[in-house]
Amino acid sequence: MVQRLVLFIAAFVFWLVLDWPMAADGSLKIGNLLAGLAVSAFVALVMRDLATERFGRLLEPARYFWFVIYAVVFALHAVRAGLDVMYRVLHPALPIRPGIVKVRTKLKSASARTALANSITLTPGTLTVDISDEGDFYIHWINVTTDDADAQAAEILGPFEGFIGRIFE
Repeated sequence: MVQRLVLFIAAFVFWLVLDWPMAADGSLKIGNLLAGLAVSAFVALVMRDLATERFGRLLEPARYFWFVIYAVVFALHAVRAGLDVMYRVLHPALPIRPGIVKVRTKLKSASARTALANSITLTPGTLTVDISDEGDFYIHWINVTTDDADAQAAEILGPFEGFIGRIFE
């Protein structure tokens, strides 16, 4: 019951954050509030079983701080990687060295590993192919710059792993 209540509150706060700028005069409309309550209740009823892994973490404000920092870092890396892929596509010699590399993460929880895999896949030029139970990620990389496993992990996982660990673990 507590999990559903916390999930309801988190969903409703998220709704309010997204809906607040929508009101032209800065006020909240009763219809929007009722819609937010209904959607939040639906989310709490349907999604509770998907969010049971150490659910109390939703109450820790530091995780939200690290999420905001992570979002900025991810956006910067995604733009940089997108420009890099664009350069490689438009370059006449197409300077790529594709390959699948195996890197190991320090993250232990399934939600943290999933977030890391999604971050890697959403960054242009990389794609998470598989994740082993031991924490090995198999990643297709558009331009393998080194054969050293530690250097590969630092380049691919490094920008995201620390932030995701602080958010999810």
